[in-house]
Amino acid sequence: MDQTPQSKRSTILWFLLLVAVVFLWWYLRPHEDAGASDAQIAADRAAGISTDPDDILVDLRDDTSAATVAAIEREFGIDLVLVSSQSRDEQFYRAHVDASRRDAVLHALSRRPDIEVAEPDSLFAASPTEGVEVLPPERTWEGFPNDPMYERQWHLRQIGMPAAWKLADGGGVIVAVLDTGVAYEDFQKFHQVEDLKGITFVKPYDFVDNDTHANDDHGHGTHVTGSIAQVTNNKIGVAGVGRNIRIMPLKVLGGNGSGSVAGIADAIRYAADNGAKVINMSLGGPFPSKALKNAVAYAHKKGVTVICAAGNDGRNKVGYPAAYPGAVAVASTQSDEATAFYSNYGKDIDIAAPGGNTRGGEAGGVLQNTIKVGDPTKSGYYAFMGTSMASPHAAGVAALIVGEGVTNPAMVEQILKDTARRPNGKQYSSDKYGAGIIDAPAAVQKARSHHGAWQAGLGLLLAAAIAASARRRGLGVKLGAGYLGGVFAGSGGLFFLPLIAGSIASWPVIEMMTRGLPSMDMAVFGGASRGNPLFMSALLPLGLIALGASHPRLRALVAGLAVGVAAHLIFFAVVPVFDLRWVPGVAGTFDSLWLVGNAAICAGLATLTLRR
Repeated sequence: MDQTPQSKRSTILWFLLLVAVVFLWWYLRPHEDAGASDAQIAADRAAGISTDPDDILVDLRDDTSAATVAAIEREFGIDLVLVSSQSRDEQFYRAHVDASRRDAVLHALSRRPDIEVAEPDSLFAASPTEGVEVLPPERTWEGFPNDPMYERQWHLRQIGMPAAWKLADGGGVIVAVLDTGVAYEDFQKFHQVEDLKGITFVKPYDFVDNDTHANDDHGHGTHVTGSIAQVTNNKIGVAGVGRNIRIMPLKVLGGNGSGSVAGIADAIRYAADNGAKVINMSLGGPFPSKALKNAVAYAHKKGVTVICAAGNDGRNKVGYPAAYPGAVAVASTQSDEATAFYSNYGKDIDIAAPGGNTRGGEAGGVLQNTIKVGDPTKSGYYAFMGTSMASPHAAGVAALIVGEGVTNPAMVEQILKDTARRPNGKQYSSDKYGAGIIDAPAAVQKARSHHGAWQAGLGLLLAAAIAASARRRGLGVKLGAGYLGGVFAGSGGLFFLPLIAGSIASWPVIEMMTRGLPSMDMAVFGGASRGNPLFMSALLPLGLIALGASHPRLRALVAGLAVGVAAHLIFFAVVPVFDLRWVPGVAGTFDSLWLVGNAAICAGLATLTLRR
């Protein structure tokens, strides 16, 4: 039987909608970072065995009983001591074993089904730091931001922060800094450095001394923190990437700049379990650890973006933990956008960011407020260099992306890479720069607006398909202004505003309108709390239809809103940007089922409304 023109048109539109959804799934869905291969990790592990100390790490199954722990101690003649008071839940222990029997003990332990990891402990370190002190300028800087020494922070301009500050501030996202600690409080011999006053610090912990005072006795960690979130536009000192980022100080390295893998792995899990959305690790070593690899995977699975320094050996090999799957490996650039002489390179480099070069003097370094190296009683402004300085620039921009509601770590990494730019006047190669130099405003704009265009396009296709199906049944639905206005408001909102009027689009009321209706939860709860399933459902369209469907002038508008919301939900079902709260898994199957099911309900509600 021949189809009528209306029937053919309806079939074509539904087919085009299906093709668009499949294309979205293929094109925009994030691609997981493979990291170093298992064979490479095994080879590095074998090469590094002789450098490990006599302590071993034993990670037991979480449900292991105290009686079993005691039995293992008796059988192997070891004392299993919790790595920290935070590692009881995951049953993560350290033990001292005589070097002559270490390998035999590890081999026997690894064969037990109740032991997930048994390996030598290792020492990782921050890059060697010799800060060049920078004195305040004689003249006052008059521009924005009004921090007097901002003029010397070429590194913030290299990643485009003057434009990015107009678009985003980080939305209160928590960034965990795993380092030598942070000069965040006045306590005993420690003091808070002046340009960190005003930052919110949450749940600090010292995994070196096993207490809650994660103070910096080195200088490295405070400097790193400054690049991420130095208080900006406060007429003091210098600026940082995020003006509204909360910091979780986690001390994993001692005053000599080194610390054990056990403490680092423990801190990663602690950060993931206590609300961090981004982890910065400006530390590393040449040899892998299964415990550390598992911790990075744990954080990634819980929706945490893990940013790591690539290492400062100047070799064709990325260090660990940067080389692990799920970690973003950051190479270092200098002020002329060339890669720095010390920066590691290779196929595992993901992105590049400014790390500086002080060989020619202070002007080439990354400038931040920190304590005097090794003396927590004194502080000032110091220019450092290293991939340790590059990593926090990337972590800060990652936090800006998360603040826009993109909380899936694979998608955060994808946006960093997709928006990276090629160096100016320098030869580009992926093994030196990865995807390129971080571009903060481009990353924020893509996180906010690029998806909105796809959502609006899906909304228009779905709206046309539903209208064509209605006309086929003789209902005479027209794509009028009210119907289309509702579709845009429900799907992508005024998504284009950040591209043409960035500063205006950052105003709270206007910003709310730049997102589809379900994503307005960000205006209520903030970007870090993205994924409220009540917003990401048919609940709002149902309420609006109940209020407006009986009014002829509002009927098309609320029907269009329901169609737009359906398109919005379909988009996030196939492009897992965030994790739905209270739904098992991280942006996984259950999230997609919830979103698709509610999208179907929205489409059904729209169809019923149009039939009235």
